[in-house]
Amino acid sequence: MQLTSAIKEINPEAVGETAPSAQSEAKPVIEIDHLHKVYKTGDVEVHALRGVSLTIRQGEFVAIMGTSGSGKSTMMNIIGCLDRPTRGKYILDGHDVSAYSKDERADIRNHKIGFVFQGFNLLSRTSALENVELPMLYANVPTEERHKRAYEALTAVGLAGREHNHPNQLSGGQQQRVAIARSLVNQPTIILADEPTGNLDTRTSIEVMEIFQRLNREKGITIVLVTHEQDIAEYTGRVVVFRDGKIRRDYKIDEPRDAGEELKQLPPPSDDDDEEE
Repeated sequence: MQLTSAIKEINPEAVGETAPSAQSEAKPVIEIDHLHKVYKTGDVEVHALRGVSLTIRQGEFVAIMGTSGSGKSTMMNIIGCLDRPTRGKYILDGHDVSAYSKDERADIRNHKIGFVFQGFNLLSRTSALENVELPMLYANVPTEERHKRAYEALTAVGLAGREHNHPNQLSGGQQQRVAIARSLVNQPTIILADEPTGNLDTRTSIEVMEIFQRLNREKGITIVLVTHEQDIAEYTGRVVVFRDGKIRRDYKIDEPRDAGEELKQLPPPSDDDDEEE
């Protein structure tokens, strides 16, 4: 794909701070201050993150990029409360979660964070509706409310009428839509998407990015997306590049690619295309 978005580089001295934008007055959702993460393997210490500082404000759509070993996956695990830093501070939606216990982090994840993964992570023997309802079971949401929210989320991602299909009856793109619907049902503060288009073809990737853009623009959901694909990052509003455990670039995209408009320019999918997804 051709890269068409105009990119404005932030002053290098401001790396780790939010790009100047319409979100500059919005409240911070993610505040990371001089964060370090060290893993120990026997006598060997691996410094995955080296004093990272980063602020992401409400309503931003941010891509995190970097090569293998750059620290981006470690950063996402900490942002998602799947891990905690060795030292430094992490404030999520006003809560200092840096030293939270495993159970406390699980509670934060269930109420404030929606996850979307490259491999979909759907339960194969349950319907789309039941997969979407799963996070609400852990949150003790009543049955009637679970059904209501799950139907609404599936409708929002274009899967009305597919509620009772199992994953093996859905294309890869449809499975990812189920995963996105699942991420929405507990009304999270942020959505974390880890390589959400990594297993998808070009058209389906654009369809998934259209959903993310719509959720971000219409509902104001903060989205942080890990990707190694520059063209996918071009659909977001800001790119943070990691290398060797540090942020090396942090820049705003002035004119993000519009997935909805690009889909209008593509020929309609054929039945053969649907079978190949």
